[in-house]
Amino acid sequence: MFGELTRAADRPALRFGDVDLTYRQLAGAAGAVAAQIKGKERVAVWATPTVQTAVAVIGALVAGVPVVPINPKVGERELEHILSDSSPDVILREADIDVTASAPLPDVDIADTAPAFIVYTSGTTGPPKGVVLPRRAVMSNVDALATAWEWTSEDILVHGLPLFHVHGLIIGIVGPLRRGGSVRHLGKFSSEAAARELGGDATMMFGVPTMYHRLAADAEADPALAQAVGKARLLVSGSAALPASDHDRIFKATGQRIVERYGMSETLMNCSVRAGGERRPGTVGPPVDGVDLRIVDERGVRLPDGEIGEIEVRGPNLFLEYLNRPDATAEAFRDGWFRTGDVATVDPDGYVRIVGRRATDLIKSGGYKIGAGEIENVLLEHPQVAEVAVTGEPDDDLGERIVAWIVPAGDRPDEQDLIDHVARLLTPHKRPRVVRFLDALPRNDMGKVTKRALSQ
Repeated sequence: MFGELTRAADRPALRFGDVDLTYRQLAGAAGAVAAQIKGKERVAVWATPTVQTAVAVIGALVAGVPVVPINPKVGERELEHILSDSSPDVILREADIDVTASAPLPDVDIADTAPAFIVYTSGTTGPPKGVVLPRRAVMSNVDALATAWEWTSEDILVHGLPLFHVHGLIIGIVGPLRRGGSVRHLGKFSSEAAARELGGDATMMFGVPTMYHRLAADAEADPALAQAVGKARLLVSGSAALPASDHDRIFKATGQRIVERYGMSETLMNCSVRAGGERRPGTVGPPVDGVDLRIVDERGVRLPDGEIGEIEVRGPNLFLEYLNRPDATAEAFRDGWFRTGDVATVDPDGYVRIVGRRATDLIKSGGYKIGAGEIENVLLEHPQVAEVAVTGEPDDDLGERIVAWIVPAGDRPDEQDLIDHVARLLTPHKRPRVVRFLDALPRNDMGKVTKRALSQ
């Protein structure tokens, strides 16, 4: 999986803040982690944005032990579910990882079909599901992206993405190390920090629309920052659609046209605009190498280009299963095609345009996909909440902000108390940004809440 790691060269591999590791140092530290977890069936990693997280993950991968990344801000209820569902043998935290340690890399034969990651993702209802990603998916997808983005060992990637989901961890850390290049993690994103790297020798940046929205404003206000960002070879945006207005603002300020891609936890990256292709706002480009994509109607019949339907994909990038959920796994596939739940249309030249979700209950906020039902269930546990519906509404910074519509049980509860209640039991990014009170929720003849009426 990591050719440069086995060569243990004295080339830069990782930088987190003031901590730098060469491939030789990373190989030694990863070997020490591999020895530490030898014989384990599964390992959870407390995925803080630190070099220790990266070393722990690489150590587990070279040992052939599947990794369960855990959001360090996870709430009590969600953490309990993830740990009981995945049953890791050990949890690795920052204090458990010595980046100065050194041991030989293990000599193990690991099948491409063996699980590499179990990433927990929110659905529209119920607790998060564990997406089991095989090594095959990771390697084939990174290689396909390398072709699409002309990504080589000479590239230096910079980003400030969290390390507990596929974008920041698999594509953003494992990706550059598989390419034999290097990655510099900002710890926390800021336009100034990104510009400082891109104005130096960094060549690529990964981000989500929230980051690029802030970068657009900062580049407009600071010509020197804009000039530094303009030196990048490639800026990539994903996890949600980047508004056309931000595309235009960044281009006018920096001369850069953003590359968009489309992926999911279950599939890694399905589509991407090519580095040498037309960077057309509102599209995510054609499928990457190895991925088959079709647009189908509700019966699974393929639709012609230009018609709107659900995206289904197949290829080596697909996950193996939802952990402990054979019912959900079976429901997610149709004749070998994964049913993404995303609705799109395809332009005549093969560029895919994402229209929205098949369901209305998945909210994309700040680069995260958030299930409304999970938040609703937690809010209903609050003693002052009688009924609740959660929706997303457009937000210039977040993409969508979470809105909680509350029917009080008696006296009106304090808005901040409701917000804090969700943040404590789930995670902070799942908290409502807006709370609105109603006397009753709109419902149809079957008693189902009509969320479209709320948004109107």
